[in-house]
Amino acid sequence: MKIITIKNAGLLVTLLFTALCANAYEDKKPEEICKKPKFRDFSLAEYKAPEKKEVPPESEFTFTLPATTNPETIKLSAKGKNIPFSVKSNSSIHRITAKLPAEFNGDFVRINVRAEAFLGCYENAGWLVKVSAP
Repeated sequence: MKIITIKNAGLLVTLLFTALCANAYEDKKPEEICKKPKFRDFSLAEYKAPEKKEVPPESEFTFTLPATTNPETIKLSAKGKNIPFSVKSNSSIHRITAKLPAEFNGDFVRINVRAEAFLGCYENAGWLVKVSAP
């Protein structure tokens, strides 16, 4: 009876050790972390208290995004209408250039932008501007 108990205990220890060794393997590939696009260097004056700055009608504006952003996913809009834009890219940034449509003259406008990184994560941002009347 003692021999069977010792064999069972030995078998149990062997099974536990084997299971621990099998689970000890880790894949050494670095995990890719998606960095959300950051919108920088917006060129128009934002409408904020107490300054309450206005921008000229049909103003051209620019902002930049990191090169990790997929330029094909950039969407630019204001008051529910798409704003046409151009993209100039180099190895580190994408520079987006657009112009405020004439229909926004004399209005408050929130310029909305959305962009995705190549790894799939995305970011939304926006700027409030007051367009002066012509």
